[in-house]
Amino acid sequence: MNIDVMSPPKYSVLLPTYNERQNLPIIVWMLVKTFTEAGLDFEIIIIDDNSPDNTLEVAKQLQRVYGNQKIVLRPRPGKLGLGTAYVYGIESSTGNFVIIMDADMSHHPKFIPEFIKHQQKHNYDIVTGTRYVSGGGVHGWDLRRKLTSRVANYLASVLLNPGVSDLTGSFRLYKKEVLAELIARTKSKGYVFQMEMMVRARQLRHTIAEVPITFVDRVYGESKLGASEIVGYLKGLWGLFLDI
Repeated sequence: MNIDVMSPPKYSVLLPTYNERQNLPIIVWMLVKTFTEAGLDFEIIIIDDNSPDNTLEVAKQLQRVYGNQKIVLRPRPGKLGLGTAYVYGIESSTGNFVIIMDADMSHHPKFIPEFIKHQQKHNYDIVTGTRYVSGGGVHGWDLRRKLTSRVANYLASVLLNPGVSDLTGSFRLYKKEVLAELIARTKSKGYVFQMEMMVRARQLRHTIAEVPITFVDRVYGESKLGASEIVGYLKGLWGLFLDI
């Protein structure tokens, strides 16, 4: 008699990079350590957008250290947007679940086992990290950055009513097919992209859980958030409000 035994889940981590040569070796080491200690099957897919600081060369060295089964490289010719980076990564992913996070160490891999625990407990479609509930927080930001983030989330919650406390966050666990569906329906670019993903998820009645996380400002390199990004966010937010 043949017994159909479900294989254990596999997790694909998508790491879009641009000028992260100093951060990448550390975040990859932390990810490998976290998954290995938890006994989980995983792969790390690095999508580099032709970083002028030679991030890709560092990624190639990491691939030689950890093997091409664990480190998958998907370089691109230039900065083509976060949404297309995820599409590019999903095309190469072999996991049942996809984890998206920043490569600058602002998202600590230690929270990933908690994401997975929540997902498995109730079979959630999405588990998202939040800075804005008890147990979560932000370290390393000045008052301006904190106010900017708070105001951005407040405006989004008032206009969109998504039912998620940290709409601008980008540390999440998705069922692979759910992420692919959401990306296909999402129109926004830049910082509004992550926000629209949650709005579309609610519209499609996907189940979402939140896990408190501590966000830490990048150690190496410069923040990519500037005045043009803030203006782009506001325009994107208003456009999304009109669209839904």
